[in-house]
Amino acid sequence: MTAITQDDLSKLEKVERLNLINSCTGYKSANLIATKSLKGESNVAIFSSITHLGSNPALIGFIVRPTTVPRDTYKNIKDTGYFTVNHVTETMIIDAHHTSANYESGVSEFSKTNLEEEYKEGISTPFTKGSPVQLYCKYVNEYYIKENDTIHIIASIEQLFFDAKLKHEDGWLQIEKGNVVTLNGVDGYCLPKLLDRFEYARKDTPTKSFFK
Repeated sequence: MTAITQDDLSKLEKVERLNLINSCTGYKSANLIATKSLKGESNVAIFSSITHLGSNPALIGFIVRPTTVPRDTYKNIKDTGYFTVNHVTETMIIDAHHTSANYESGVSEFSKTNLEEEYKEGISTPFTKGSPVQLYCKYVNEYYIKENDTIHIIASIEQLFFDAKLKHEDGWLQIEKGNVVTLNGVDGYCLPKLLDRFEYARKDTPTKSFFK
């Protein structure tokens, strides 16, 4: 095993340090957050920090990097209060990754990629067409993280849309069936494979598989 200390990390070149620390924590979700500005300009960007916070109420969270430069996603969410989360599939990865390019404020990444806006009845915020799992979310709160000048956004899931073939009888979504990818670091896109699923763990009771 290779061992690297905090002192070692501080001596690494920036890109190497970024790649190392972004990948060492394991696989992360790959989602496109889509928003619309008050001017009606759409925006879409790749995020790997979206996490489940609770199911009742249904809450998610994600991290916004320092706002020392324009962050259209953050501004649009604060201005309108809403955004969508769209799972990235295998066929989307090139275009999804391109949304991380540093376009000028107000330029829609939808216009710079093959990603397409999709609208649902009664919702003015765009979704990403072709995504098998889509969340319509409402801004709830935010917490400033002073240690690295980032912001933790908290949001509620107002509506959930998904491909019916993903859902099991108990409500579990097998997103593998939708060819949903995950991220290894900031630029490594992976296609996960389901190995097993287990019933609720109880002490002194053998772990039981749903499938075996």
